[in-house]
Amino acid sequence: MMNSLPSVSDDPAEIGRAFDRLDGSVKRWIWDQGWTELRDTQARAVAPILDGQLDVIISAATASGKTEAAWLPIISALAAQRSEGGEVLAGVKALYVSPLKALINDQYNRLQSLCELAGLPVNRRHGDVVGAERRALSTAPDGVLLITPESLEALFVLQGTHIPAIFASLSYVVIDEMHSFIGSERGAQLQSLLNRIELATRRRIPRIGLSATFADFTAASDFIRPNYGPEVCIIDSADTDTTDLQLQLRGYVDAGKSFDADPPPDVDEDEVHSVDKRAIAEHLFNTLRGKDNLVFANSRAAVEAYTDLLEQISVAHRVPNEFMPHHGNLSKQFREDVERRLKAGDTPTTAVCTSTLEMGIDIGSADSVAQIGAPHSVSALRQRLGRSGRRGQPSVLRIYVSEPEIDSRTNILDRLRSDLFQATAIVELMLEKWYEPPNVAGLHLSTLIQQVLSVIAQHSGAFAKQLFSALCSNGPFRHVTAEMFTQLLRDLAEHEIITQSTDGTLLPGRIGEALLNHYSFYAAFQSVEEYRLMADSRVLGTIPVDYPILVGSMMIFAGKRWRVVAIDAPSKTIQLTRAAGGKAPVFHSSGGEIADGIRQKMRHLYESDCVPAYLDHESVQLVQQGRSTYRQYRLATGQVVQAGNDCIIFPWRGSRITNTISVMLTVGGIKTGVDGLSISCHDVQLDELYAALADISAMDPPDGIELASEVPMKIFDKNDQFLGERLLSQAYAARDLDPVGATDAISLILDSMLQD
Repeated sequence: MMNSLPSVSDDPAEIGRAFDRLDGSVKRWIWDQGWTELRDTQARAVAPILDGQLDVIISAATASGKTEAAWLPIISALAAQRSEGGEVLAGVKALYVSPLKALINDQYNRLQSLCELAGLPVNRRHGDVVGAERRALSTAPDGVLLITPESLEALFVLQGTHIPAIFASLSYVVIDEMHSFIGSERGAQLQSLLNRIELATRRRIPRIGLSATFADFTAASDFIRPNYGPEVCIIDSADTDTTDLQLQLRGYVDAGKSFDADPPPDVDEDEVHSVDKRAIAEHLFNTLRGKDNLVFANSRAAVEAYTDLLEQISVAHRVPNEFMPHHGNLSKQFREDVERRLKAGDTPTTAVCTSTLEMGIDIGSADSVAQIGAPHSVSALRQRLGRSGRRGQPSVLRIYVSEPEIDSRTNILDRLRSDLFQATAIVELMLEKWYEPPNVAGLHLSTLIQQVLSVIAQHSGAFAKQLFSALCSNGPFRHVTAEMFTQLLRDLAEHEIITQSTDGTLLPGRIGEALLNHYSFYAAFQSVEEYRLMADSRVLGTIPVDYPILVGSMMIFAGKRWRVVAIDAPSKTIQLTRAAGGKAPVFHSSGGEIADGIRQKMRHLYESDCVPAYLDHESVQLVQQGRSTYRQYRLATGQVVQAGNDCIIFPWRGSRITNTISVMLTVGGIKTGVDGLSISCHDVQLDELYAALADISAMDPPDGIELASEVPMKIFDKNDQFLGERLLSQAYAARDLDPVGATDAISLILDSMLQD
């Protein structure tokens, strides 16, 4: 059973005792901040962290003080070690791992004053840190180190022999925004690196995870300490969230292109924003101007498009433009300028952003948050909402959803207004405090390949048994069997990733050496080749080069319109000049996995007569249209619709099960395609589809690996290209298929076909 500490929020004596246990330097820092008392979360975290034995998860709302809940007792413990008068060992004392460079920079500034009082240096390490600050870690490691997983990986590869010395006196590890790591390749990489630190130091080091979005702590506990999740101490905030929520969901209809009264001569029809986008931008302008806001779009291209529209509207109204883009492809300087404007609060600023501002970078208080397009997850929407409502003000959330205009030829999915229902379902689940469980079924073989090479580089060679023990049997890749690992090594040898010496030592092969020597090796995720965008000697940012760019072509970037004047392939640089026309670059994205609970809530909304009070008039009309279509096609009792020569299945299940049903039917000879919440079955009649589904249902759930072997395109993660067919199928089955869940869903579909 996981350890959960009782609340002390109603017991001033307990809060006082927690404060008394802190070091004097930390108490002085608290007084300097003008605090009158510790918050509940902060008080409860003192004892388990100071004791230095337990792994701890601190879950609390954004801006609730969970960062201080971790660092106050950590700095107290480290300060006490120095004040005891004994020899202070060299090496990093506390390690902080963050998913974002910007968050590291923010924490670096926040920790400076606290650590200075305690006599502890603060260091940071990520791709933007250079010079003396970077060298300090190698020459005199000490104090607190703030780092990304990628830079931690680089330490192991480039300074492998020094790892035991760098972390010889490490007492704590803090993982910030822990929810962003769980179930991901990056998370598997982080688990492996933390395990390798403990192998290098030959001792267990307490881990402290921080997050704002846990509902069930099982997966989180197992992530922070694999195989020992029940022993993790849970501190779930008891601070009552009394912040009021002001919420509106606004609906729009895409009625085609919108032309300016006097459009520039070099703008063609494809480059003009649609009516719905312009209407959304107009509402954002009229509602948000004069305040500080965050507007989340679902893609970098959408960020650029809406920022461009908002600048156009500002120019038309002859007022200063307050709307700035913020996404990962913009230059560091540009992003930090936007962040500084938001934090300063002296100039009204609205950042139109992707998830770059979703997590805990300190940008001050946002007056409101907007979401353009249906969100993909409840957790992400809750995280974004948490960026507003500080300083005793209500949280303000506006969601903008556009649906296509319909006519007699419009398909059923568009008629169902599925994006609007998805957005509404996610809002309803958020209000119910439901969060989707992370997908922790993946084998993460791509990251295992990276870790195999990294361990070999760290130790200048390794034996297969040592690798399997460190990474699999006693490491985070515990679902990888000895047989699978042996096959993985064979696949790597076949691709010249590794080679074996006469004594059995595994070494980097020809291709493996090239991978290790390239800066992209340190990231577990795939990075597309990118070109720098330059204008007047200033770096604007980068764009991927997996689509054609020609001299003379137009684009929108950093919220401005540009013309390409030169392309230099050797230096991977594109020169731009300001222009009148343009369109946003293509930034590819895999989208998001939709959970079962969201799809099932959508169906409940279709069958309900309730109209949520936060819907505007247009949204209400779209909801009524969707429900009318739902009733017209009798989807309450039936889950299959005949549409011409095709059949459309509505499983009302999440992405994994929907995908698995599609694969099963394809293997059974039915041509299928997944269209959001439905599966299109081409050139098939109802009786034929029923027979195919009945055949599947009559058998035991198929083996996921055999099912995956029928999927032609299984290369998904960064290093999947080095896996053979068998391991590719195993990885795909673990990550993307749920044969048991799909078989159960098919039984319900068959029942509905009999009733309909």
